[in-house]
Amino acid sequence: MNDLIVGLGLVFVIEGLLWALAPRLGIELLEAAANTPQATLRTYGFVAIAAGAAIVWLIRG
Repeated sequence: MNDLIVGLGLVFVIEGLLWALAPRLGIELLEAAANTPQATLRTYGFVAIAAGAAIVWLIRG
């Protein structure tokens, strides 16, 4: 459970860095995502899930 909470904290740190350091870039990325087809976003989401699971599996094995 501790690993889950630490992972969630790291997500907040990484997400927060974007908005703290480059808010204009964050807005542009949101606009680009809003104009991207849902199927493409879904595909990228599944790829990100697979990559994240692979990284965890390799490290924590």
